[in-house]
Amino acid sequence: MVCTTEIQAAFILCSFMTFFGGLIILLAFRLILKFSKKWQTFKGTGIILELFSLGRIEHNPLRRLYFQRVFRDRIELLLSAQTVMGQVLAILVFVLSIGSLIIYFINSRDPVRKCSSHQDKTVPVDLSFNVFFTFYFGLRFWAAEDKIKFWLEINSIVDIFTIPPTFVSYYLKSNWLGLRFLRALRLLELPKILQILKVIKTSNSVKLAKLLSIVISTWFAAAGFLHLTFPLPSLFGQVENSGDPWLNGRNSQSMSYFEAVYLILFANCIPEMVELFTSRKKYIKPYKAVKGKKFIVVCGNITVDSVTAFLRNFLHHESGAINMDIVFLGEAPPTLELETILKCSLSYTMFICGSALTFEDLKRVSMEYAEACLILANPLCSDLNAEDNSNIMRVLSIKNYCSHTRVIIELLQSHNKVFLSKIPTWNWSTGDNIICFAELKLGFIAQGCLVPGLCTFLTTLFIEQNQKVFPKHPWQKYFLNSLKNKILTQRLSNDFVGMTFPAVSRLCFVKMHLMLIAIQYRPQFHNCCSLILNPSAQVKLTKDTLGFFIAESPQAVKRAFFYCSTCHKDVYTPELIEKCDCKNSQQQALGPDIVVMKGNNKKFTCNSENQNFISREQESFLASTTFENRDGAYDSVEDTAEQLDSSGMFHWCRSTPLDKVILKRFDKSKPEFRNHIVACVFGDAQSALIGLRNFVMPLRASNYTRKELKDIVFLGALEYFQREWRFLQNFPKIHIFPGSALYTGDLHAVNIEQCSMCAILASPSKPLSSQLLVDTETIMATLNIQSLRISCPTPMPPVPGVSTASTFSKYQERRYQQIPILTELKNPSNIHFIEQMGGMDWALKGASLHLSTSFSRGTVFSANFLDSLLATAFYNYHVLELLQMLVTGGISPQMEQCLVQEKSYGIQADCATVTSRRSRCKLELLSLDHTILSDIEPRKTFGQLFCGSLDNYGILCVGLYRVMDEKEKNLEHKRFVITRPANDCHLLPSDLVFCAIPFSTACYKTENVSSNPSLENIANVTSLTPGRHRVGTEAEKASLRSSSQVYPLKLFTSSFFDQ
Repeated sequence: MVCTTEIQAAFILCSFMTFFGGLIILLAFRLILKFSKKWQTFKGTGIILELFSLGRIEHNPLRRLYFQRVFRDRIELLLSAQTVMGQVLAILVFVLSIGSLIIYFINSRDPVRKCSSHQDKTVPVDLSFNVFFTFYFGLRFWAAEDKIKFWLEINSIVDIFTIPPTFVSYYLKSNWLGLRFLRALRLLELPKILQILKVIKTSNSVKLAKLLSIVISTWFAAAGFLHLTFPLPSLFGQVENSGDPWLNGRNSQSMSYFEAVYLILFANCIPEMVELFTSRKKYIKPYKAVKGKKFIVVCGNITVDSVTAFLRNFLHHESGAINMDIVFLGEAPPTLELETILKCSLSYTMFICGSALTFEDLKRVSMEYAEACLILANPLCSDLNAEDNSNIMRVLSIKNYCSHTRVIIELLQSHNKVFLSKIPTWNWSTGDNIICFAELKLGFIAQGCLVPGLCTFLTTLFIEQNQKVFPKHPWQKYFLNSLKNKILTQRLSNDFVGMTFPAVSRLCFVKMHLMLIAIQYRPQFHNCCSLILNPSAQVKLTKDTLGFFIAESPQAVKRAFFYCSTCHKDVYTPELIEKCDCKNSQQQALGPDIVVMKGNNKKFTCNSENQNFISREQESFLASTTFENRDGAYDSVEDTAEQLDSSGMFHWCRSTPLDKVILKRFDKSKPEFRNHIVACVFGDAQSALIGLRNFVMPLRASNYTRKELKDIVFLGALEYFQREWRFLQNFPKIHIFPGSALYTGDLHAVNIEQCSMCAILASPSKPLSSQLLVDTETIMATLNIQSLRISCPTPMPPVPGVSTASTFSKYQERRYQQIPILTELKNPSNIHFIEQMGGMDWALKGASLHLSTSFSRGTVFSANFLDSLLATAFYNYHVLELLQMLVTGGISPQMEQCLVQEKSYGIQADCATVTSRRSRCKLELLSLDHTILSDIEPRKTFGQLFCGSLDNYGILCVGLYRVMDEKEKNLEHKRFVITRPANDCHLLPSDLVFCAIPFSTACYKTENVSSNPSLENIANVTSLTPGRHRVGTEAEKASLRSSSQVYPLKLFTSSFFDQ
């Protein structure tokens, strides 16, 4: 059937009328809205608006606007392809657009002037497609902030010029090609779809996909245009066009295929030219802050990797709809790959090209209204100082522009932190925070040297595991389940007021299946809050106490807030502890009876004594008693006067010259080290400093006595240590051996066979062609050390203080053992080299570092997860405080602030204050058979052990260090970490337990030291030297109560706070 001119005009004009008619309506509505706002200033306007609205104005218009905004946000989230439903919708629209284009190709085989009848089978299919496109167009129109801008978008023009003709064809009972070729422009969405399907990931693949989509879409669209107006040899052969309809075909012409291709390729250059012309002004549009809409600004190291990691970690904390905008302030235009990532998150991200160092750019991002400004650092840069200095300058510029803006910054070196505290408007109390990579990274490694496996235990509490893994061995199932646990915070119920921490922790564990490990405590005589890990029974909970839990979800920890002593007294199912309407829940109630685990013959009752604070006299008494008990744990009376820095947090000594600590290979006076820590360092005279002080400080924490401190032997280039020594000269028991971990002779010279742990620190950053080579020296050193095998000596009765902590097992059938090692990797993808060295055929193939066997054993560490702490610091900075306290030896931002204030005002802490800071518990490993845990009965499950140790000794059990497989061939009895085992987890006799042990608790039995011949193999399980854990008689303790003294000397803080 031949299409008449009238039918062709109907198909063309319906699209143009829809486009221009809708544009005119939108412009008119905007003008009316603009004038109506002006009329609102006049009296009586409300009556006029009510007449126009026909009396439908609601009594609460804010409520209606709120629901409209919520609905719009949900649609924006759906259209942004960030949810599964949104991704399915985007893919479906693209597939249906391709289907509609294929139908156009089928219909284009007929001459242009021919109309197909409505009985054509392709017509109803195309109509159904366009019905769906109409629905999708309506969603996009509703979600658009600027309707006129939306109306002029390329995708909107495609819909406007292709959807109406379909409905016209249904009305006229005939179908014509018309402008349906514009549906080919939907192919421009191809890169986005491929990225959603994770087909393309690299910058080159994204660029290739974008160019390919431009070529194909422009080719098809131009071919359709030429097919409509000129005789075009299309993809399906020569088609004679009758020319312009208004000339009745008198201007019909013929065109060769190559001439058409020439025109098409020329048209393809036009979009590129337009994009180059408009790219300069693409990212200078200011961000408009809307009242009620929160947003943050991210600046600093804005790259594809940093933005991808930030969005993944930041959005993980968002529950449900994303209600916060993210404004990226980059100093250079985004790359093609970064631009694609931002387009996928277009509903809540915006990129502005500018610098945080200029006020104009800060004004364009509305910095004064931002919730916070997050500054990213580049940990792989070659000049760490330059990177820190540039970020500090950004902080200074932001604080000068708006002093109340909250700033969270990433720093690479700890000695640069002091500059931020000197900024007048820097304020910890308002949320300003520092994430120091060197401090945290080396702190994790130091904790792994003190307690085997502790590095992995702490890391698992802060990583997110989303990779699907199918365990092959039973131990892998335990480890993967433990990865679900995280550090979470929750305000505790006021029904806990007046109860002791052990009582509350036990109640939460038994009735709610929650592990409460620490609280935020504000002493009466101190100005700032402090975090206390496993407080003693003398600390009573106050109103609105903040608790720190190891749990799987925020919903689970809410039980501790909803708990009511009246309504939930007889409830033993955790899921049933929900919010109640009891009025007494808002009042202080008597502490309830603590339910005892089944089979435990102990029962604790918390009295109602309202003792909220510990007086200064009580604390002084407790501190002095603590030192007496600790000193009573030794066999001989010595003058063990201990020197601490003025903060009371670390052991101190007078400055030691470098030549006094240098060891020589053939020096007969060189000490024979045993049970020491070997740290392998790679660096030279030109290398950037990694900050070894951050590694030493946790190893010199004051909650260990001077006798408990292990010798630290650094192995590396002397030229490098000459530059680091000014930061280390005030720490005791440090030695330096010039050499290299790549030479076996140097390893034997430091007696590595008898060390308790060998830490291989990553080399300083160097400019390399490939990031895969950053760990070359570290991997080679690991290979060299793992090749060494130590023959097990004949079991002999151990000598206190002389033992090796490298076996951690009571088994004697093996003939050799491996040197305990902890390797730091800068690039986590290099984990497969470490796995191959260990010959671990049970490793999870293709898994990430945090799913590797080496990581589960605690023998490898990578700091790549520290990027996630930026989002943690924004949402819940208390969690970051706890992490800093655990890994740095007790220093938290609040304590740093207090110490700086004390120093600035010339306040000298008294002995009681220094002693109280020292009396803090620590994490250690305890054996079930050779420590005081053996007295706990019953202890068949972890829940029974948890309650018994907490009831009897105040020890908080938090995890297990278990042999991987006792039945299979495991000669070295390799162990893996289980974080927060289940309450009903059955214990094995060989299990070691991660415990938070109070400072005054002695946990090693005297009788076991002399009677058990196999004790040497687990001598270091209880941490450092078994002699310190012996329990003496009361007479011995009374006679030894004397000699330990604390000197709050004027400290090494010249290098600690004032560098």
